[in-house]
Amino acid sequence: MDEDKVQQQRREHDEAATKQRAAILGVPYVDTRPFERDIPLVDGLLKIDEMYNGRIVPLARGTEDTPYRFGMTTQTPQSLVDTMRREYNERGDSIQFGMISGSGFKALMNRYDPPKQVIYDDIEIAKEGDSETLASVSQTLNSVGSDRVFDYLIDQADRLGASDIHIENQRTGIRVRMRVDGALHQVAELDKDRYRVIMGALGSRANVSAAATAPQSGHMQKEVTTDSGTHLLNLRVETIPTMYGQDAVLRLFNFDESLLQLDRLNIPERQRKEIDEIISHPRGMVLMVGPTGSGKSTTLYSMINALNTPDRKIITLEDPIEYGITGVSQIPIDTSGGASFADGLRSVLRLDPDVVMIGEIRDADAARTAIQASITGHLVLSSFHANSSSAAFSRMIDMIGQNPIFSSAIRLVIAQRLVRKLADNKQEYDPDEAIKNWVREVLSDLPDSYEKPDLDNFKLWKPIESDDNPFGYAGRMVIMEQLVVNESIQKFLRGDEKEFHTEIVETAAKKNGMATLLQVGVLAALRGETTLDEINRVI
Repeated sequence: MDEDKVQQQRREHDEAATKQRAAILGVPYVDTRPFERDIPLVDGLLKIDEMYNGRIVPLARGTEDTPYRFGMTTQTPQSLVDTMRREYNERGDSIQFGMISGSGFKALMNRYDPPKQVIYDDIEIAKEGDSETLASVSQTLNSVGSDRVFDYLIDQADRLGASDIHIENQRTGIRVRMRVDGALHQVAELDKDRYRVIMGALGSRANVSAAATAPQSGHMQKEVTTDSGTHLLNLRVETIPTMYGQDAVLRLFNFDESLLQLDRLNIPERQRKEIDEIISHPRGMVLMVGPTGSGKSTTLYSMINALNTPDRKIITLEDPIEYGITGVSQIPIDTSGGASFADGLRSVLRLDPDVVMIGEIRDADAARTAIQASITGHLVLSSFHANSSSAAFSRMIDMIGQNPIFSSAIRLVIAQRLVRKLADNKQEYDPDEAIKNWVREVLSDLPDSYEKPDLDNFKLWKPIESDDNPFGYAGRMVIMEQLVVNESIQKFLRGDEKEFHTEIVETAAKKNGMATLLQVGVLAALRGETTLDEINRVI
């Protein structure tokens, strides 16, 4: 898996932020990565609790010719630095301070104060029918101390790159499943007595009750430490009472804004140009549509990051806030407590924002307010539940009726899915005639603006299992269907055309150059990026 690469990027972001902060404060920056694992420890200068309290570590003992060197962090009190400098100078010793990252501090403290705990085996995902791995992981999880089982579960899910943890009560035990690269895998069967421990941790951290008789929502944060440093996870928690107790789903969001970049989504050049062109305009509406877990939020946040410049005022309304972005005013909207996106939007428009992101348009009131905002000088980005970009129009029209203002407001609708990406050790093969005919049929009306592959002679690829990639896939990729709204589409939205339904809008969009989700997915399979099985599973 790409776990190491992700951890390296998180550390890189931490170091870049520290370097920037050091420059602002006029303090030398020290990158500890080259030496933090093997630098000789300097004993006797500071006690362990002094290091923790002052967020400071000794780096080198001074000699007659060299100064004492200490690594400070952005959280080190200036008063401590001044006191140490005065004390060392008074006794005739030279002292220097360099700024190190929070990740570097933790790495060094793990050596000055090694964790005194049992190291449990890492979780492995069991393949279908692999009862031995399932039993082994179950045994490990059941042996983890009660005070650590909940944290261990989250740490392991993060290590595996899981997006969700599913904790499900069965008659004889608790089933734990994790969603990795969009596919749900069984991880373990826990003893029934673990239910109390897990729900106790959820209750105190996510503010949900184990005794509730109605579904609940909560959220929590957890700092995760790895060999490459630390990062913050945001977890959305959903629970629901079942026959045997509360079932819970924990959705993991990596709290790292450096990863929220359009460049990292590997959007094909043609589609990327359309996005860049439309979000560069000062007004209009962009809708992201797709089911839960299709990456809508990540794409929206990446757009926000692309627009996040000092000359723009950006405000988001979210339920809940999934990622924190520096320089953006993010407002939580608790819809369960009676608040609404429409009321929040009306309030923030008084603050004169340039760009507004609405977490989700859920009702007619929010839709009308968003449309109004988008024609009065604001760029409005939002997500919306629909199967395809064409279906989004049908849903919106059902909600607000045919509306001339909507037709001039909406500029782009993106339907999105995430499919698993083939690992590098994939195997090429010749498809049979039935598959070839199906591919030809799907791509028969592919717009001319797309380069059509040789449909008489093409190859496909299949996954090959390995120790690093037990299912033959490594990560996920975005599949996008982009409907750019022009005059021919506006006619349907205004009511100029008598007949209006999803298929007619899709036909018109295809004439204007839109490739459907299925077509974009099949093209990705023909390029060897994914498989037809994966495209059919998801799309």
